[in-house]
Amino acid sequence: MASMAVTIAGLELANPVMSASGTYGHGLEMRNFAGPSSLGAWVSKTVTRKPRPGNPLPRIAETEAGFLNSIGLENRGIDAYVRDVLPEMAAAHAVVLTNIGGESVEDFAELAARLDGERACHALEVNLSCPNVQGGKLPFSTSPTMAEAVIARVRAATQKPVFAKLSPNVSDIGEIARAVEAGGADGITAVNTLLGMRVDWRTRKPALNTIQGGYSGVGIKPVALRCAWTCVRAVKIPVIGCGGIACAEDVFEFLVVGCRAIQFGTASFTDPGRIGRLAAEMSALLDAHGIASVTDLIGTLHVPNTLAKVPGAPS
Repeated sequence: MASMAVTIAGLELANPVMSASGTYGHGLEMRNFAGPSSLGAWVSKTVTRKPRPGNPLPRIAETEAGFLNSIGLENRGIDAYVRDVLPEMAAAHAVVLTNIGGESVEDFAELAARLDGERACHALEVNLSCPNVQGGKLPFSTSPTMAEAVIARVRAATQKPVFAKLSPNVSDIGEIARAVEAGGADGITAVNTLLGMRVDWRTRKPALNTIQGGYSGVGIKPVALRCAWTCVRAVKIPVIGCGGIACAEDVFEFLVVGCRAIQFGTASFTDPGRIGRLAAEMSALLDAHGIASVTDLIGTLHVPNTLAKVPGAPS
């Protein structure tokens, strides 16, 4: 069987499949669909300093090729996460990336410091890019200066690997990627949801209470793939691909453009067990094509020399 093991930012993973933040529970709520050993890593729902009730209903709306959400980072806060979730994850011997979110640089730094001593948290994923809070202003993910400042403060507060989760809602994601690398990020997750909206023309009302929200699902894969490839070309740190992945072949596309791992999200809502079967499907497909290791695919995209340079990427 093909080897599925990968290493990313010092984390040794059994396979390159991770859950995407906010799509597969906070800890092991979905263990009956996918056991802890079936994923390379589990990514928590965003954790904030204080509990958040989230946005008013309605905050999920189905679309033609995915759905819109405006959950608003609902969670019970860092105290409850450390007390109730991390011990369960430690007992399951799962690799955990804790996704952290804040409304100020100080929020992020405090969360990083609080989690630095938690052994069950193996790395931090810094949510710079949630489109469903602060009116969708995305202050930390659209400004290279702000993105670098957040990551620098997080980096100073922890010894754990730090991944910056970026937004596709920018004009030059490569510029943001270079900024978080300069701030000390060990890796990048590309990308969070696209801003979108839906309306009912009959009632003249928006589908979401917040009017706009984050669009995810198979419809965003071409955008996410382009963003991930741009990040790979812009920085030297590893990139985790995320957005629209629904099958083994989707995963391989992200690996070929240079990602070292992927996150599987919205597709879990239609088939909660799919993420647990994904690594085995990937291994079987590699075997069928005579590929000995999943790492043999990483960064193997054949690009014509005239098109190899991404606008804004370093020489």
